[in-house]
Amino acid sequence: MPDAVDGLIEILDLEELEVNVFRGRSPQENRQRIFGGQVAGQALVAAGRTVDRGMVHSLHAYFLRPGDPATPILYMVDRIRDGRTFTTRRVVAIQHGEAIFNLAASFQPEEEGPEHEAVMPDAPDPETLPSFEERLAQVRDTLPAAALEWATRDRPIETRPVAGDNPFRPTKRAPRQLVWIRASRRLPDDLLLHQCVVAYASDLSLLDTATMPHAIAWNDPHYVMASLDHAMWFHRTFRADEWLLYVQESPVAHGARGFTMGHLFTRDGHLVASVAQEGLIRPIGPRAKRT
Repeated sequence: MPDAVDGLIEILDLEELEVNVFRGRSPQENRQRIFGGQVAGQALVAAGRTVDRGMVHSLHAYFLRPGDPATPILYMVDRIRDGRTFTTRRVVAIQHGEAIFNLAASFQPEEEGPEHEAVMPDAPDPETLPSFEERLAQVRDTLPAAALEWATRDRPIETRPVAGDNPFRPTKRAPRQLVWIRASRRLPDDLLLHQCVVAYASDLSLLDTATMPHAIAWNDPHYVMASLDHAMWFHRTFRADEWLLYVQESPVAHGARGFTMGHLFTRDGHLVASVAQEGLIRPIGPRAKRT
């Protein structure tokens, strides 16, 4: 029986309809809208399928409209530039005749040059931290049916936060968190796949960091929350099925938007990717001020 990782690999394996045109589908998870990390990962797959040399080193994307999980997504690739070193692609994701997502990605072969990197913060080994299932067991009797259904589904990404706050009843804390992440099982040896899996996983908890000083739960009915844009830089090769420490912080929130940044380190301390995102955190209700 296929597991959640098989499902993630399948949704990242786009169907090529025509030159520069790909089709992706969404998992059946009873979501009201498509998870942003899925669209980013699929768009990166579409871009990478049109590149003959080099690996992706950066992507910049905007979430334009909520995606419909019941409808396939068309990914249209524009081969903007094939240079001697750098290759640039633009991808537009389309549903119901409208653009829902826009991505620009740049690819580069491995080159030699000066090197330095930030120091990974101290963190306990992931094996010493409770799994998601162990954390859930402590609070499952307090969860409503809808939240319990979401929490107990099979997950392609394993996460182990260093600070085990209850995501359904958070307390106010500083806007910074450390989370160990990896694919739930071994992945094929395909660098683009590993980069796309991390692009998918990078959107799982990043916006949550901006809600921590305000104790806003991910499913708080008094707020609308969604990713607005997403940028990533890939510094080194890595495996998404080995533990990565995702160091996240939110320097500012204002105007119903929260800004967040993240760095991903291997267990031996190498910085392999960086992330930046701005997300919508909009209060809703008769007295809420809309932006």
